[in-house]
This record gives sequence, structure tokens and C-alpha cells, in this order.
Amino acid sequence: MREIEGGVCAPKGFRAGGVRCGIKASSVKRDLALILADGPCTAAAVFTTNRVKAASVLVSREHLASGICRAVIANSGNANACTGAGGLAAARRMAVLAGKTFGFPAEQAAVASTGVIGVPLPIAAIEEGMGALAASLTADAAGHGAALEAIMTTDTRKKDGAMETEIGGVPVRLGGMVKGSGMIHPNMATMLGFITTDAAVSGELLDRALRRSVARSFNRLTVDGDTSTNDMVLVMASGVAGNSPIDREGADYEAFTEALETLCVKLTRAMARDGEGASRLVTVTVRGASGEVAAETLAKSVASSSLVKAACSGADANWGRVLCALGYAGVPFDPEAVTVRFASAAGSIPVCRNGASVPFSEEKAGEILSADEIGIQIDLEAPGGGPAGPGEAMVWGCDLTCEYVKINGDYRT
Repeated sequence: MREIEGGVCAPKGFRAGGVRCGIKASSVKRDLALILADGPCTAAAVFTTNRVKAASVLVSREHLASGICRAVIANSGNANACTGAGGLAAARRMAVLAGKTFGFPAEQAAVASTGVIGVPLPIAAIEEGMGALAASLTADAAGHGAALEAIMTTDTRKKDGAMETEIGGVPVRLGGMVKGSGMIHPNMATMLGFITTDAAVSGELLDRALRRSVARSFNRLTVDGDTSTNDMVLVMASGVAGNSPIDREGADYEAFTEALETLCVKLTRAMARDGEGASRLVTVTVRGASGEVAAETLAKSVASSSLVKAACSGADANWGRVLCALGYAGVPFDPEAVTVRFASAAGSIPVCRNGASVPFSEEKAGEILSADEIGIQIDLEAPGGGPAGPGEAMVWGCDLTCEYVKINGDYRT
């Protein structure tokens, strides 16, 4: 497996592009994107767990029930959420426009939106921009980059990637892009994620691989505890790589899923690093729990703690906040059998052993916690010194700074 360039256009059979159609009159950035496959693809998707769902989510969930997708059309600058019947009609119109422009049934188009909630979507602007959008499509990195820019909102960095692996001796590629900086919490974050692959894989196995990968990546990401109305991760498989179709679990399925999960983790880390106002990527690792779910729950509790996040912002080795967050996670463990260590490129330092403080250099700890990427490593031991449990999980988040409040205090106005 190796990283390659090209994003969603790296796999065979895909084009992408993006334009400015003026959804937000005050913005000069691209705001309308399209990823188009040369032919129908097998597809799978996961959506927000929020009971309040944007019109784009409702339409895409309906269209993707068939397991077939040809394109995704996405806009930024307007979430088209909480917009009533008019919003639903606008989302359906986006699919119709994509299908009419490129000659496929509207039901084969997924729709995505991101931006301010509760404002009617200016569908006329999107309709007027379809010609320019069609002209912008290319099958190279330029098309990928234009589409990626068009889905960004408060993002300050582009978040994308592509991988190549071998399945049955045949090179297979996967590419992806995501947007998301705030309103991000586990069990789907405030994000749009689009992944393409040229692997031949059945819809059932593609769905299974996506859900497993999302569970170990995007669902282990937290920025601020809010889960959006618009979250969506979509994968489309063109099937033109030439591999034997993956239609059962086995070595080929595992190779594909490993590549998909690796790509999803890369994109997840990029979102955590670009959390709104964030100055540090924080990785929380728990080892020795009773199982993977227990380890994940404990790690999420620590990564989501506002007090832990604030301490990370201040490079303060306040390990007591870590134990506190573990304690209210709702997972049984022995508080007197916990070791905590802070780590970064500047080194590693234990700050707690057996649930109690150990002597450490505050100066060295501060140096470690001042790095751009820091780790909180938590090891659980069995009571009486017995063997630790098999559960291990890694969760990604960021620190909490004053800039987060500045960004969100006047986001709408």
C-alpha cells in the first residue's frame, strides 16, 4: 500500500470540478462541486445520527438505497437544513440538474450541502452555475482540487488523500476528500466525505467495508461535542481496475478494507488537526481495556473533555483531568491501576502511575505538550497486577482555544 496523488480523481473512471455560483453573495470562493463517474457505480454511504436531518441527507439516503450512484453534487455556503418543503424540493432539484446535465437518472445522484442552517437554498444560483460546473470537470488533480475547495466552509486546510494497493495482483486505487472543522463529534461528525475507488466490489461488501472503516476513523473524531444535521460519507466504486470482483469476505476484502480504513484515518486526522480554532492535534490512546468498545468509550471521554482540551491548549500537564474524564465514561476499570503518559515529537513523559502522581519535570512536560501534535497514552492494568485486557482504541481530537469562540460567535452574522 502506498500514498499517491490525485484525490478522488486518482482512481480510474472519475472526474471532478468546482465553481463559484454565488450561493453566498459575500463570498468569492468556489461553492458548487461535482464528482462524476463515467458510468454507474456501486455505492454505500453513512449519514448523520442527528434526528434533525438536512434535505440533502433525506434525498441522498433515498437515492442511495438502490446501491447505485453516478455522481455527487455538493454545495457550501448553505446547509439547506430546517428549510421545510421548499428545502426538500431544492435538494431534489439539485439531483435533477446533475442528471439532466450529464444524462443519467436523477435517482443516481447524491446531494450534499454544508453551511448555515435555516436559510433557504438559492437553487436558482445552482441552476445557473451548472454549465460552468460541467466545463470545470477534469480527471486530474486540478478537478479534484476545485471540487475540494467548493465544499470547504470554515476549513483552513485542504483535507484529502489517495492510496494504491494490490488486490489479487491488480493495482487498485482509492481517493478521498473531506470537509469539516467544527460541529464535530463521534458517531458521524460535521463533515462531508466523498471517496472513490476503481475496485470491483459488490454493494454489500462495499457497505460493510465502509461501516467498519468509519467506525474506526470518523466515528472516533471529536472537536466540540456537536453533531451536525448534514453529515455524510459516500463511497463510489467504478469497478474498472480489473480486479476479480470482491463479493465475499476473504483476503481481497481484507486488503480493500485495510486500504479504505487507512485512507479514512488519514482524513480523520486532517479534520482533527484543523478543528476550529485548534492549535494542536490530540490523539488519545487507551490500552488494556476489557474490549475495543470499552477502550473507545474511555478514549472518547478524554478527547471530548473541555477541561482536558483546555489543558492541552495551555500545554498544562494536568493529568488529573484525564482520570476524571475516564471516571465518568461509564466503563468499569480500576482507578488505582491506571498509567498516563504525555508524548509528542519532543519526547514522552509518565505523569501518573497506579492512579497517582509520579515525579516529573513540569518544564519537560510543557515542552512535550507545546508540539503541534500531542498524544495522551493511557494504560489500564488488571487489579492485583494481572494481565491487561485486550481492548485498544485510538481517538482523535484537538485542543480548545479562545479562537473557537471567536469563529462561532459570529458565524451567521
